[in-house]
Amino acid sequence: MQAALERRGKELLGLGLVVGAVLIAMMLASYTPDDPSWLTATDEPAQNWLGRFGASVASPLFIIVGFGSWGLPLVLATWGARLMLHLGEERALSRVIFAPIAIAMAAVFASTYVPGSEWTHSFGLGGLFGDTVLGAVLGVAPVKATFGLNVMSFVMGLATFAMALFVLGFTMAELREIARLVLVGIVLAYAYAMLFLRKGFRATAASAKAAREKRAARREAARIAAEEAQIQAEEAAYLQASLPFTPEAPAQPRGHQQRVLRAEPTGSHPEEPFDLIEDDHPAPAMPARKPSLLGRVFARKEPAAAPAVAVTPVMPTEAPLPIDDGDERIKAKIADVIKSRVRQTQPLVANRRVEPSLTRGRGPQPLIMPKAAPVPPQPLTAPHAAPHVAQDGSEGAAPFVEAPEAYAADVPEGAYLPEAQAPEAYVPEAGPAEAPHAVAPQPAAANRVIPTAAVQKPVVQHAPRKPVQPSRQAQAEAQPALQLEPKGHPAYETPPLSLLRSPTTIQRHHLSDEALEENARMLENVLDDYGVKGEIVSVRPGPVVTMYELEPAPGLKASRVIGLADDIARSMSALSARVSTVPGRSVIGIELPNENREMVVLREILAARDFGDSNMKLPLALGKNIGGDPVVANLAKMPHLLIAGTTGSGKSVAINTMILSLLYKLSPEECRLIMIDPKMLELSVYDGIPHLLSPVVTDPKKAVVALKWVVAEMEERYRKMSKMGVRNIDGYNGRVKETLAKGEMFSRTVQTGFDEETGEPIFETEEFAPEVLPYIVVIVDEMADLMMVAGKEIEACIQRLAQMARASGIHLIMATQRPSVDVITGTIKANFPTRISFQVTSKIDSRTILGEMGAEQLLGMGDMLYMAGGSKITRVHGPFCSDEEVEEIVNYLKSFGPPEYMNGVVDGPDEDKADDIDAVLGLGGNTNGEDALYDQAVAIVIKDRKCSTSYIQRKLAIGYNKAARLVEQMEEEGLISPANHVGKREILVPEQQ
Repeated sequence: MQAALERRGKELLGLGLVVGAVLIAMMLASYTPDDPSWLTATDEPAQNWLGRFGASVASPLFIIVGFGSWGLPLVLATWGARLMLHLGEERALSRVIFAPIAIAMAAVFASTYVPGSEWTHSFGLGGLFGDTVLGAVLGVAPVKATFGLNVMSFVMGLATFAMALFVLGFTMAELREIARLVLVGIVLAYAYAMLFLRKGFRATAASAKAAREKRAARREAARIAAEEAQIQAEEAAYLQASLPFTPEAPAQPRGHQQRVLRAEPTGSHPEEPFDLIEDDHPAPAMPARKPSLLGRVFARKEPAAAPAVAVTPVMPTEAPLPIDDGDERIKAKIADVIKSRVRQTQPLVANRRVEPSLTRGRGPQPLIMPKAAPVPPQPLTAPHAAPHVAQDGSEGAAPFVEAPEAYAADVPEGAYLPEAQAPEAYVPEAGPAEAPHAVAPQPAAANRVIPTAAVQKPVVQHAPRKPVQPSRQAQAEAQPALQLEPKGHPAYETPPLSLLRSPTTIQRHHLSDEALEENARMLENVLDDYGVKGEIVSVRPGPVVTMYELEPAPGLKASRVIGLADDIARSMSALSARVSTVPGRSVIGIELPNENREMVVLREILAARDFGDSNMKLPLALGKNIGGDPVVANLAKMPHLLIAGTTGSGKSVAINTMILSLLYKLSPEECRLIMIDPKMLELSVYDGIPHLLSPVVTDPKKAVVALKWVVAEMEERYRKMSKMGVRNIDGYNGRVKETLAKGEMFSRTVQTGFDEETGEPIFETEEFAPEVLPYIVVIVDEMADLMMVAGKEIEACIQRLAQMARASGIHLIMATQRPSVDVITGTIKANFPTRISFQVTSKIDSRTILGEMGAEQLLGMGDMLYMAGGSKITRVHGPFCSDEEVEEIVNYLKSFGPPEYMNGVVDGPDEDKADDIDAVLGLGGNTNGEDALYDQAVAIVIKDRKCSTSYIQRKLAIGYNKAARLVEQMEEEGLISPANHVGKREILVPEQQ
């Protein structure tokens, strides 16, 4: 009884372990980093299958050991099954105790693999523990990192596998049994596979034989049907050989009565031959048809006739063309022509030729025939209509020209065509209004045959847009004006547009609609080859790229099409292809570069009304979108701009165009610039223009000082706006302008001293003239260089400015060619919602700057993706501005006098103000120089009577290297003694009371 209860208890325990393993596996399988847990605070609902509890358990497991956490459900499930099956249960305690070691080894093994793009954590696949252990081992190993990583992966893989087998309770006997079963299973699977393959081959051979027999039977039936059709066609051709015909007379002067041959039967049977008689009725003017074989025979029999005479047979509309029954070779060829005409041409209706209206479709360009003028009812001389060729033009007849290719399509290869019968252009001649035996005209609806191609919707759609309207400045410069003021007038004037390259010199390239539609059909075939079902519903050509809008089939994921960008580019023989969804629509946009790229010049954007006549405070001319429309952004609304792109992608040119946009729009009283150029090449050309607050900063250390000055200026502006009771710089400047217009003054209360008797402070009211605050734009050309020098201080300044500087009129434009996470940190990204990405090297860089892929597919040379407000992404082609144009504009601006630099921008504030700025930025200690830090360190050592590198580091909140230098400096000056054998130092300065 006791043994039975013990067995049932072990089985229940095993069942519980299996259930627990399943639950833990569900937690890990549905783990999402964004789920709310005790490590992540968010209001989003938990996506974990076990809710918030599952997220709270899975999150720490993945953070600590990463994918090694899957060892926990594996151990529980294995030992649960062993307890339920009573297999090796006596080894449970002695083996399970080593499970943490196996999980730790699995974490280290997982850390040796590089995580994929879907892994969003900052640590590796093995969690923090795996990364720490792996980094420590590789740090002490005397080999290269790559070789050591490969060796570590191999060794840890074997060790983890061996430890897993040990922890799971396997013995050598069990392993041998498992190996034997696996081997037997492989052999049985191979045997069954060969059996099924033999059966499949036999069935395939039988079906192939049956298919061959069916194809042979179909070919035989088709051959018999073709022979019968050929016999019937020849019989019909023999019957039509005896039908009446009307040979045409040579050309006569206008008004002359033409003599027309009229066929009249001599018997009651139509098979009997006809007699040719003369008819004096005037011949009607009909559209010319291609000469038939019968006409050629008459042309040979009548050598006296003019060579331009063409005779066509009189035939019913439903009968094929007549042939001569004397030439067997030509009869066979004419039968083939009849068959081809039945397949290729429209059926004849009454006595008029139908001119279908075709549209472009897939394949080669169809031959589009021009429509002839409506022909009045024709007089007929026989029961059948006989078309007549007009030899000279008549009044009221519209010219109709048929291409010679139309004849060539109907004449079989090798058929004889006399020179006199060669197809040529002709003009139908209008016949008389009334004639005997006239047939009444048929209604147009009855005679019109509408082909199916006529209802096809055109694919190429040019975006309806108005022409770019010139701004007032462009219109004023286009009209000559008298120079009423001297050239040396001191008033500031914006640079003229004539300093920039004219857009009329740019060569424009336009693809035809036929070429665009052919590309669209080719793209459909390429997508169909990759299993993407859909239809190209619109083609929107642009100056640089052409966007094809794909309407996907129901159920097709957009991510699948986006992932085929490289394959689409290869199949379409394009440099690159960008695939993305179109916001607000159900289509997917596929952007392919044009063969001939059109250059976008800056003058074309600055001369547009969107830029010159807009009410934007800080307009930036970004370029043109895909449709060719100007794109102008407002920096005051962004409020800051982050730019990323590799070398040569057009990043520096874009910064130049943005600077020129501000210079063309704003005066120095309205906008001032601070330029930071660690590369010392890109922005140095602007040194000396009146818009600068300081010379162009090229020293990274001075760049930190300049950014701190901007922070101090922001705080000062906030204090002024707070006293005036306004919310932003526009309100402040509006209040100042109203005060200046009224002639009033501002007043402020200042302390002038203290009363000698009472000691109380004395205040006086001081009046001062208000000043309009200009916008300040800080431009940093290379942020990565600054982050390498003083990353902590730069990030603190940028964070402070990005969070608060918008209302004070201070805006940042920052660019970097290395969009990595150590340069563009999460704090910077959160405060720069507006970003521009030029061409980058990888998808990871594109995700870093934009949050999605696509920037790696750009074309370079100014091709960019513009993300406004952190949501919609627009492709823009940036304008080009040469160095010569920049130099001319800079020289023009320098003619208005030297700039008025502000003191302290690069020199640094005084000590008290610097301490206040550091306190605002949250920086510990005085970072203005080593002297202040040294004085603080000496004061700490004298006061606490303790000195060590780590102690100074903790007290001053500085780095270890800087603290070590301070300790060494104190030792050199004799303030402390050298370290003894235990590392302690004596304080040589006497204790101060």
